[in-house]
Amino acid sequence: MQLKIMPKKKRLSAGRAPLMLFLCQMISALEVPLDLVQPPTITQQSPKDYIIDPRENIVIQCEAKGKPSPSFSWTRNGTHFDIDKDPLVTMKPGSGTLTINIMSEGKAETYEGVYQCTARNERGAAISNNIVIRPSRSPLWTKEKLEPIILRNGQSLVLPCRPPIGLPPPIIFWMDNSFQRLPQSERVSQGLNGDLYFSNVLPEDTREDYICYARFNHTQTIQQKQPISVKVISVDELNDTIAANLSDTEFYGAKSHRQRPPTFLTPDGNTSRKEELRGNVLSLECIAEGLPTPIIYWIKEDGTLPINRTFYRNFKKTLQIVQVTEADSGNYQCIAKNALGAIHHTISVTVKAAPYWIIAPQNLVLSPEEDGTLICRANGNPKPRISWLSNGVPIEIAPDDPSRKIDGDTIIFSKVQERSSAVYQCNASNEYGYLLANAFVNVLAEPPRILTSANTLYQVIANRPALLDCAFFGSPLPTIEWFKGAKGSALREDIYVLHENGTLEIPVAQKDSTGTYTCVARNKLGMANNDVHLEIKDPTRIIKQPEYAVVQRGSTVSFECKVKHDHTLIPTVMWLKDHGELPNDGRFTVDKDRLVVADVNDDDGGTYTCVANTTLDNVSASAVLSVVDVPNPPFDLELTDQLDRSVQLSWTPGDDNNSPITKFIIEYEDAMHEPGLWHHQTEVPGTQTTAQLKLSPYVNYSFRVMAENNLGRSLPSEASEQYLTKAAEPDKNPTAVEGLGSEPDNLVITWKPLNGFESNGPGLQYKVSWRQKDGDDEWTSVVVANVSKYIVSGTPTFVPYLIKVQALNDAGFAPEPAAVMGHSGEDLPMVAPGNVRVNVVNSTLAEVHWDPVPLKSIRGHLQGYRIYYWKAQSSLTRNRRHIEKKILTFQGSKTHGMLPGLEPFSHYTLNVRVVNGKGEGPASPDKVFNTPEGVPSAPSSLKIVNPTLDSLTLEWEPPSHPNGILTEYTLKYQPINSTHELGPLVDLKIPANKTRWILKNLNFSTRYKFYFYAQTAAGSGIQITEEAITTVDEAMASRQVDIATQGWFIGLMCAVALLILILLIVCFIRRNKGGKYPVKEKEDAHADPEIQPMKEDDGTFGEYSDAEDHKPLKKGSRTPSDRTVKKEDSDDSLVDYGEGVNGQFNEDGSFIGQYSGKKEKEPAEGNESSEAPSPVNAMNSFV
Repeated sequence: MQLKIMPKKKRLSAGRAPLMLFLCQMISALEVPLDLVQPPTITQQSPKDYIIDPRENIVIQCEAKGKPSPSFSWTRNGTHFDIDKDPLVTMKPGSGTLTINIMSEGKAETYEGVYQCTARNERGAAISNNIVIRPSRSPLWTKEKLEPIILRNGQSLVLPCRPPIGLPPPIIFWMDNSFQRLPQSERVSQGLNGDLYFSNVLPEDTREDYICYARFNHTQTIQQKQPISVKVISVDELNDTIAANLSDTEFYGAKSHRQRPPTFLTPDGNTSRKEELRGNVLSLECIAEGLPTPIIYWIKEDGTLPINRTFYRNFKKTLQIVQVTEADSGNYQCIAKNALGAIHHTISVTVKAAPYWIIAPQNLVLSPEEDGTLICRANGNPKPRISWLSNGVPIEIAPDDPSRKIDGDTIIFSKVQERSSAVYQCNASNEYGYLLANAFVNVLAEPPRILTSANTLYQVIANRPALLDCAFFGSPLPTIEWFKGAKGSALREDIYVLHENGTLEIPVAQKDSTGTYTCVARNKLGMANNDVHLEIKDPTRIIKQPEYAVVQRGSTVSFECKVKHDHTLIPTVMWLKDHGELPNDGRFTVDKDRLVVADVNDDDGGTYTCVANTTLDNVSASAVLSVVDVPNPPFDLELTDQLDRSVQLSWTPGDDNNSPITKFIIEYEDAMHEPGLWHHQTEVPGTQTTAQLKLSPYVNYSFRVMAENNLGRSLPSEASEQYLTKAAEPDKNPTAVEGLGSEPDNLVITWKPLNGFESNGPGLQYKVSWRQKDGDDEWTSVVVANVSKYIVSGTPTFVPYLIKVQALNDAGFAPEPAAVMGHSGEDLPMVAPGNVRVNVVNSTLAEVHWDPVPLKSIRGHLQGYRIYYWKAQSSLTRNRRHIEKKILTFQGSKTHGMLPGLEPFSHYTLNVRVVNGKGEGPASPDKVFNTPEGVPSAPSSLKIVNPTLDSLTLEWEPPSHPNGILTEYTLKYQPINSTHELGPLVDLKIPANKTRWILKNLNFSTRYKFYFYAQTAAGSGIQITEEAITTVDEAMASRQVDIATQGWFIGLMCAVALLILILLIVCFIRRNKGGKYPVKEKEDAHADPEIQPMKEDDGTFGEYSDAEDHKPLKKGSRTPSDRTVKKEDSDDSLVDYGEGVNGQFNEDGSFIGQYSGKKEKEPAEGNESSEAPSPVNAMNSFV
C-alpha cells in the first residue's frame, strides 16, 4: 500500500509535540546510504562571520560526504586559492578543512578575506557559505588629559567612556582603583554606550578614581581609561578665596542645585529612530536627570508590550524585547517623572529582516524517467532575491539540461536521466544578508532496502503513542505496508497512522498492542521486510505528591513523594529546587520518598520538584515553599517639608519575607530632654511609605520606623537625621492641680509638672495664683521654678480657695488656665453628735440613730460618723471576759447605721463621733442597751460511759454560749441494725440543771445513735451527736463459743466469710462510683440557728447515713477514745462582715449580710431518711 501523510487536521496535544519533532527529524535524516553513488553534501563549515584570535593558528572548517569521496578546493576573495603555493597553509587529508600556521610566522591580517569551499565528485559539486575571516582587535585607549570635575550638589553629570573600537566590540564596566565595581542605582547608572550617567550628584559621589574598563573577550584582555576625578561641593562650602578665583562657567554645567523637573540626558530631542533586525534583541534606552531622581516608565503607543519577551534593565532605563519580529515595529514612549513634573521621548522602531527560510530545498532522489521539483522559498524585509546555481556555477551559464525547467523559486524536473544528477545551490539575499542551501538531484535505480535493524525491541508506556521505525531506501520510492503477527493482515489507517518515512504510529498504545510487527517495502525492482517487537509498560505515577508549605525561618519542613511504577522498570527519584539541583548543604536530606529541609532560611524558599525517571518515562510533581518571617527593617529614612510644627517622613520598606506588611510604626526620640528613650508617634497602613508627622516646639527629634506583619514586628530602622524644632510658648498648663492644707493655717498647692517634651522651650516656670472663693480679694500670684508644689502660709482654717497654675517659658505664657477649688488646712471637729438613740432589732442586731453636727463645727471635709461599742457584761455572769471595743465607720453625712454581730443576752455601751480629714471629734455621751435571749450553742461535749447489757450513761458539759437561760435539754436516740438502717426514734426531755443521765431498758449488743441539744426561751440550740453499743449477753457468748468449736460451723463460717468478702468488694466498687448512702450535712457553728421541730418516730427503721462524721465507733474512727465530741466556740465577729474596726457599709450606713448555717441532719423516722432544714437568721437592714 502507498504511504500516507498523517492528516493535517488532527490537532496535536502538548504531549505529542516531542513526537512530531522526532518524526520531522527522521524525515530530514532520510538519506541515501553511503554505499550508493551520490553527489557531495557539505556536513560542516565555519561560520559566515569568523573572527579569529590573532595569537592562534587559523582553522577554516569544510567537511563533506559523497560517493565517490569528494575532492576539495577553495577560493579567496572570489579567486582560486592555491594552497600548495603557501607553506603556512595545509589541508586536512580526506577533508577540506584548512589550517593556517601563523603561530610560527606570518600575521593574521595577511589572511583576512572571504573564503569559500567547494566539494566535488563525478555526480556534482557542493559549495560552502562565504566565510569572512577577520582577526580580533583590542586597541589601547588614546592618551588624554582629564581635568578634575567640580560641580555643585544636586547637578547632573555624565562621565564619558568612549572606548576604542575593537573587534568584536568590548564589554564596558566602571570600577575604582581597587577593582571594585562602582555601585549603580536609579540615580547613577551606565548607559548602553558605556558612559556613566548621574541624574543628580551627592557629596558621597566625590572620588578620584572613576575608571572605565573595556574587556575584549576574544583576546581576553582588559583596557583601562585614565581615572576621572569628581568633586561635589555645596555653595556654602565655597570660601571667599575659591569664589574669587572661580567663575560660574568653570563649574561643570551651570544648572541650579535646587530641585527641578526631569530632562533627558539621552537620547536627545523629543523623538528618535531605531532600526533592528528580526530575531535580534531590541534595546531602547532613556536616561533622565532631575532632583529628586526621576523614575522611568515605558509604553507602546499603538499597542501593548509583548508579555513574555519584554524585559527591563538598568533600573528600567533600558527596555529590551527579545526575538523581535516585524509586529514589534511602532512608536515606543519613555516617560521620566519626579515630584516636580514629567517629560517623555518617542522612539520610532522599524524591524527589518535578513532572509529566512520558508521552504529550504531538500535533496531529491529520482529513478530514471521520474519527475520531481526543488523548491527554494524565503522571506525577509525587504523581500529577498532568489538565484540558482548548478554545481557552484550560476544556472544561467551552467551546462544545459533538457529535463529541468526553472520557474522563479522552483526547479521542475521531468523524465530525468542519470546525467541529470547534480548539486543545485539556492541563494536568497537582500541588503541585510543571504542564505545559501545545497540540494542534490541523484538519479538512481535501486530495489528497496530496510535500514532499521532487524528485531528491534520497542518499549512504550501504556496510553502513549508508540512509534515503530521502518527506515527504508529505494528508487523508485517504495511503498510501505505494516502487518501484526505471523498471519496478520495489513494494518488499516483507521486505527494506525502511517508516516511518509515508513514509521508506524499507534496513537494510544494499550496492553493488547504488545506483539511483533512486520514492515514490508516494495517497488518495481523488488521487496524487503523487517520484524520489530513492541512491549507496553505501566506508566510511572506519583501517588503522594509534595504539598505547598509555609514555614517560619529556622524551622524544619519536609516534602513527601511516593512513586508507583512498572515492576520491570527501575525508577530513579531526584529532587530539584527551582528546576536546578538541590544546594550542596547538609541541611537538605533525602531518604526513600521524603525531602527534609532543616533550619530553613530565606534562600530555601522556592519551588521543589520531585522527578521520577525510568528509561521510558518520567513524571514530576512540584510544591512551593514559602519562608516567612517578620519583616526586615525599613531603611533610607528621609525628612522633607520641614516646618515648625510638622515634617514629612518617608522610608523604603524592607523585605516583607513573604508575609505582607500590615502597618508601619513610627517612633521618635527627644535627644534634648530624654536621650535614648523612644516614644510612639503614630502608625500608618502597610501600603504607605510616607507619613506627615505633627511636631512639638523645642524638641530635637529623631525618628525610626518598624514594620509589622502577621508574624510580628521588625527590628527598628536606623534613626533618621535629627531635626530641632523652634521654641514656642507652652501649649498646655500643668494638670492635677490641687489645694489641700497640711496644717490648719496653710494651703499646699500641688500640680503635675510639664515634662521636657511639653515645655516647648527653655526656661520653664509656673505662675501660681490663689484667692479666697467667697471673698472679694484680688488674686495673689507668684512665679516659681520648675517644681510641683507651693505652700501658702497664714490661711484661716478650712476656707475654700480658687487656685490657678499657669506654665511659662522664655517664649511666653501658656493659655490662661481654668481655676480649681481647694481648701486650706483642716482641724479636729469641735462638737459631738447629739440625740443618740438605739433600737434593738433582735438578739444580734441593733439600729443606731444620731443628730448631725453643724458643718462649721466640723472644720474640715466630713468623712463620716464613727460608732464605738463594747460589751460591758453578761446578764448571767458579769466581767466574764475582757472588755473589747469595736468600731464601725459610716461614710458621708449619714445619721443612722446598723450594728450587726452582737451577742445575745448581753449588755452593750456605745458612743458616736464625727470624723474629718484631720481626725475624730469628741465622743457623744455613752448610750447603754441590752440584747434579748437567743438560741444556745451546742453542748460543749457529750460522753457515753459505763455500757451494760441494757443501759448506757450519758455525761455532758453545758453550751459554751448559752445565749440566755437554759430551760431544758432534749435527747433523741434510735437503734442501728446490722444493715445500718435506723430504728424508731425516742424523744426524752432532761432538766437544764442535769449534766448526767442513765438510759435503761436498752437492747443488749445494740448500737444506738444519740442527738442532744439545749434550749432557751428563744428556741432549740445546735445539736451534737454520738454513738455507743450495749454489751453482749455472757450466756449467749458462751453458747457461741461452744458452737464455734464445731467443725460444721467452722466450714459454714468460712463460706459466709468468702461470700461477705465478695459482697464487700461489690459494695466498695459501688461506693467509689457514688453509692446510695446519704451524707449528713455539716453542723453550723454560727449564731442564731432556730432548730425546727422533728417528726415523731413511727417505730420503723430508716436508712442510716455512714458519712465520715457519723460512722459508728470502731477501729480507725475519728471520734476520740473517750467518746467526747468538742464543739468550737462560735462568736459573732465583725471580721466576718467588714474590714475590722473600720468595716464599710451601704450608702445608708446599714450593714448588709446575714447569718446562715446548716444544722445536723435530723433523726430519721420510719422507713425514710429525715433531714433537718438549715435555718437562716436573716439580719434586716434599716434605713
